[in-house]
Amino acid sequence: MTAKVLEQLQPARGGVYVDCTVGLGGHARALLDAGATRLIGLDRDLDALAIARATLSPWSDRVELVHADYRSIGEVLDRCHTPLVDGALADLGLSSFQLETEGRGFSFQRDEPLDMRMDRSGGETAAALLARAREEELADVIFAYGEERFSRRIARAIVESRRQAAVDTTGRLASIVRRAVPRRGPMRIDPATRTFQALRIWVNRELEGLDRFVEAAARRLRAGARLVVITFHSLEDRIVKHTLRALERSGEVGIKVVTKKPLVPGDEEIARNPRARSAKLRAAERVA
Repeated sequence: MTAKVLEQLQPARGGVYVDCTVGLGGHARALLDAGATRLIGLDRDLDALAIARATLSPWSDRVELVHADYRSIGEVLDRCHTPLVDGALADLGLSSFQLETEGRGFSFQRDEPLDMRMDRSGGETAAALLARAREEELADVIFAYGEERFSRRIARAIVESRRQAAVDTTGRLASIVRRAVPRRGPMRIDPATRTFQALRIWVNRELEGLDRFVEAAARRLRAGARLVVITFHSLEDRIVKHTLRALERSGEVGIKVVTKKPLVPGDEEIARNPRARSAKLRAAERVA
């Protein structure tokens, strides 16, 4: 959705932009190409940051990359002596790079260690969480974060299986989930999809503090600057939508929601990148 990001952020005006999830540097490169004077990029994935550094090397004198979670935007901007920015972007999706890199444990397309951490420098892996979680806790996580109606069956199957052997690979987990989910005719998605989403969100605390991030980012905008947030599942989008609307109504920060309905990718973009099909872009502008 690069074209829509540029349309909303308007980097041709110049100024300082913060890409809170810089990833491999694709959006950052587009912002710099289009006229951004300076760019601050955050990411919690050190492997992605290394690639972003190479991608953005032609603008190295105008780019500062920081290993940090997007929710640390306030602290990062303070360290960079940047009280206000001319635009902020957060693309909350799991990247193709993370899905396709061996050993990350995000995908059940390969059998590999069940890691799922976006930041592998710390925190518990999915395997570690599965090893210690109570059945009720697992069921609640799979239901809440995966919107999986068979969460109780799946949690019971995981707990029963780990009594025989650790559930520590993607293949073993996917097999357990597929056996636990009743099959009633053709299935639109793999039965393991929602459980893998739920565990990834849990491991990376993807929904925790998202509302506070949106408010913190909005407070760092200059008048006339915009915040753009791209989400890839309904749980994230709901939080972003309600937080932006609440900030607009309260008047406390002084923002106006400029996307009354989320922007979505067109057919051509989805054909090029099928993973973009669930993307939703919301934007707000600082008016005071």
